[in-house]
Amino acid sequence: MNKLLSILSTVLLSAGVLAGCGSQSAAPEKQEEKQAAVKEEAEFPLKLTDASDTDVTIEKEPEKIVSLIPSNTEILFSMDLGDKVVGVTENDNFPEEAMKKEKVGGMDFNVEKIIGLEPDLVLAHESGAHNSAEGLKQLRDAGIDVVVVNDAQSFEQVYESMEMIGKAAGELEKSKEMAAGMKEEIASIKEKASSISEDDKKSVFVEVSPSPEIYTAGKDTFMNDILMTVGAKNAAADQSGWPKMSEEAIVKLNPDVIVTTYGYYSPNPIDQVTGREGWDSVTAVKEKAVFDVHSDKVTRPGPRLVEGVEELANAIYPDVFSK
Repeated sequence: MNKLLSILSTVLLSAGVLAGCGSQSAAPEKQEEKQAAVKEEAEFPLKLTDASDTDVTIEKEPEKIVSLIPSNTEILFSMDLGDKVVGVTENDNFPEEAMKKEKVGGMDFNVEKIIGLEPDLVLAHESGAHNSAEGLKQLRDAGIDVVVVNDAQSFEQVYESMEMIGKAAGELEKSKEMAAGMKEEIASIKEKASSISEDDKKSVFVEVSPSPEIYTAGKDTFMNDILMTVGAKNAAADQSGWPKMSEEAIVKLNPDVIVTTYGYYSPNPIDQVTGREGWDSVTAVKEKAVFDVHSDKVTRPGPRLVEGVEELANAIYPDVFSK
């Protein structure tokens, strides 16, 4: 159950600039304007308003950073800032280098340990900021800059998370380039999905934890957006958030596809589903359309999200998305 809470907190727990048109003589000028704008945004001291509506002033480019959630960590490493990361949580498992960093706790972080690492910047997360408000205040009182990153519930909000982290860490331009690349890849996936007719769209039930505590993703979740992106229908769309579901209720939904996201910590997830008593009548089981996808790739709002979306798309519609 603790692992599930960690996953859910992570879940419920961004773009390039187009070159302007004009004469050849005007092009260099526009390029200089763009570079100047980026440079101005990245200059220190800089001010930003974080996801907790707190105005933060960062006097100089951070040299030592602590990340309090795996998605922030993955974004930092993707911007080649791994050398600056001095502390991460116990849940950080990617990239491999992150696992070698000092651990500062899990969902409840160790304030004293963080202060002892003497970071310039702590990147917190909106999903846990309310419960850890006192700890974050202690970090601020110790003179550490704290930025609360938004709890992304859509692709656009993921891009915003990336740019906030990039700006705070002094790599705004790199974060925008990363977001722009993701946008292009997601747009390509949507283009392929547009070829799926309404009649051919499959209903998909997503299990984010195994029996007997089966939880799924309803509407108003990032997972629901992912399913729509790949041209699928969420079998639990009449539910909101992350509801607990009984086996009997799932059988009644009779999904075309069942996707589990817990294979990395619970063995044989597909066998767990197909071996349930009374589930042999479920279309997904009959058609052998039960798949496991890597949880971190479809729940962490970061650079690996595209890999997760592609993995999910290929599992549901292999004929459409196969490369």
